[in-house]
Amino acid sequence: MEDFVIRKIEKKDNPAVAALIRAVFDEMEIPKVGTAYEDPYLDLMFEEYSKSRAAYFVLEMEGKIVGCAGIAQLENEAETLCELQKMYFSPSTRGLGLGAKMMDKCLQTAKEFAYLNCYLETMPFMHGAQKLYKRSGFEYIDQPMGSTGHTSCPIWMLKKL
Repeated sequence: MEDFVIRKIEKKDNPAVAALIRAVFDEMEIPKVGTAYEDPYLDLMFEEYSKSRAAYFVLEMEGKIVGCAGIAQLENEAETLCELQKMYFSPSTRGLGLGAKMMDKCLQTAKEFAYLNCYLETMPFMHGAQKLYKRSGFEYIDQPMGSTGHTSCPIWMLKKL
């Protein structure tokens, strides 16, 4: 496998991260309404994740950002509940075990921030992602939690940390 590094996002990464997320939306034909695509801070991820008990990571290979994911408190929920947010990878990186490494980094960070549970939302056709989530200990739940604003994401999962 090529050399890669998982590191915290830097301000200079904002354009590359936004471009990667939008490219995955286009590639997978994910609805743009009621999803992360509409989030007003998509071009300001460094600033958004500079708040307390939040972190956003990028996966860098050969100087290029090819993956990303973050952790932050789930809005309108208990202080002990965080959300795995905006986890996306370019097609060339999928199936190499890098998603699991990114997941480990996010969940370890969530524990360090004293979160007890982690929530996520995804799309029904994102089978590879759901397999990773299940392998990481996430379980399906029957209804959404918090206030993500992502009304087009009908799959909800939760993990005890």
